Amino acid sequence: MLSRVADRVFWMARYLERAESIARVAHTFSHLMMDLPKGTEVSWGTLLDIFDVSQEFTDLALPFGEYEVLEFMIASSENVGSIRYAIKSARENARTTRDVLPDEVWESVNELHMYSKEFAEKSVARRNRFKFLNHVVKRCHALNGLMMTTQRRDHTYRFIKLGHLLERVDVTTRVVATVSQAIDSRDRSNPAFDALIWAGFLESLSAIGNYRRCVGPMVEPHSAVNFVFLEPELPRSIVFCLNGIRKALTDLKRHEQALVPIDEALAMLESFDAEKLSPASMHQVVEDLQSCAERLSIITSTTWFLPVTR
Repeated sequence: MLSRVADRVFWMARYLERAESIARVAHTFSHLMMDLPKGTEVSWGTLLDIFDVSQEFTDLALPFGEYEVLEFMIASSENVGSIRYAIKSARENARTTRDVLPDEVWESVNELHMYSKEFAEKSVARRNRFKFLNHVVKRCHALNGLMMTTQRRDHTYRFIKLGHLLERVDVTTRVVATVSQAIDSRDRSNPAFDALIWAGFLESLSAIGNYRRCVGPMVEPHSAVNFVFLEPELPRSIVFCLNGIRKALTDLKRHEQALVPIDEALAMLESFDAEKLSPASMHQVVEDLQSCAERLSIITSTTWFLPVTR
C-alpha cells in the first residue's frame, strides 16, 4: 500500500470522526445552555476549548457569544476545528483515494460535503441549527456503517480504523478535561445542575443511554468519567478505542514502536478511578493520555506515511 494512500485514508477517517464529534458536542452544548439557569451555565468559550481553537477565535476579536462561537465552529471554512473544514478535508482525502474505497463511501462523503457547503452558513441560528447538526451526525453514522460492511479488511481498513479510533480518544479526553474545568470555574455551583451538565457530557459522547442501563438513572460525575474511560464494551470509551487501535496495529509491519504509547496508556488506566483523584491529579492523567495519543499520531506518521502537505 502506498504511503500517501495510507496517510489520506487515515486522515479521511479522522476528519469524519471530528465532524461528527463537533456536531454532537455543539448540539448537546446548545441544548444545555438553554436549559441551565443564569449563573450556573458554562461559557460558550468552553466549546472552543474542547477543540483547541480558542486562540484562533480570540485573534478574530469577536465576542464570545452564542452566534459568533457557533458560526466559527459550524460554518468557518478557515477554522481547522469547524464542521465545514473537517468535512471538506475528509472529502479531499477521499477524492484522492477513491480507488481503494468502495464507490458508496466516496459518493456519501461527496454528498455530505455538498450538503455542508450549501447549508452550514444557513444553520448557525437556532432555527436550522439542530436539523443540520443531526443530519451531519446521521450521515457520519451511515458512512461508518458503509465502511464497516463494505470495506475489505485490508490495510486500507486498518488505517481507517486507526484514524477513526485515535480521533475518538483525543476528543473524549478533551471533553472530559474541558467540562471538568468549566464546572469548577463557574461563579455559582449547584449539584442538581452539575448532574445535568454531566448528563450532557455523556450525551455528547453518545453514552447516556448505555450509562443509564449499566450504572443507573442518576448521573454522578466520578462514575460518568469512569464509564467513558474504562467501560470495555462502550465503543467511545478510552479503553475500547485503545484496544481497537492495538488490534489494528498488530496486523501492520513495524508496529512495535507504535504499541509503546498504547501500552503506557492502558497501564495507566488499570489503576484509574476518578473518585480517588484530586482535580489536579485528574488533569494530569488526562494530559498524560493526550500525550500518549499525540505520540502515537507522530509515530504513525513517521513509520508509515510520507511527509506530505495536506
